[in-house]
Amino acid sequence: MATIKPLAKMMIQGALLVSVLLTMPAWGETSPRHELTVGSGQREHSLQVEIARTPAERAKGLMERQALPAEAGMLFLYASEQSGANAYWMYKTRIPLDIAFIDSEGVIRSLKTMSPCLAEQSSQCPVYPAGAPFRAALETNAGYFAARGIGVGDRIELAPWLDSP
Repeated sequence: MATIKPLAKMMIQGALLVSVLLTMPAWGETSPRHELTVGSGQREHSLQVEIARTPAERAKGLMERQALPAEAGMLFLYASEQSGANAYWMYKTRIPLDIAFIDSEGVIRSLKTMSPCLAEQSSQCPVYPAGAPFRAALETNAGYFAARGIGVGDRIELAPWLDSP
């Protein structure tokens, strides 16, 4: 059996490490996307959404993103109804967003447009209260809902995403 010299062994290990790193998803890549249907009363629209279920996923949201595809968004899910006083912010968020606050029946109860906040401290960023109790929130590019005629009272198919009403 041949012996491998230390330098050759390090080179082989380095090559293996590089090949593993190149085949892994990059840290900055988005999580898997799922299709979500939004109904405007006149027609339905499909969005590819990332799902944020955990407190850590919801806290990170769309921070640090440089762009969001036109037909994409992030769906924030909660295990129970949230107060209308609860608010979202745009700390470290670089793109303007719309947000729909949705009840457990999938009805949009409130819509807001949120501006990017590049402040050094989170306390310098405005907050956007829901204004109505909600079970989920959907963030999209700013102008998405208005461009498609989607408003308060329209529906989002949440049933597949909610564990219980």
